[in-house]
Amino acid sequence: MFKKANKNKKWKEESKLYLKELQTFLDQAENIQDEILKRNIIYQMLRCDNVLTKLAENRFIYYYKMGYKKAKSE
Repeated sequence: MFKKANKNKKWKEESKLYLKELQTFLDQAENIQDEILKRNIIYQMLRCDNVLTKLAENRFIYYYKMGYKKAKSE
């Protein structure tokens, strides 16, 4: 289950709250007049989002494996 989420990121793309916040950010970024600054800010936010996504997915996998190992030993 979590390995599948790691591959297609569906868990994030289906989050209405995540999508709402992302859209709010992009809407506000559209108001930045300086195109280079706007691109840099959006690019950096997306890089940060990617790092956080990888961290979350690694935690999902860690806890899944930990739970699986514990259930198997019982």
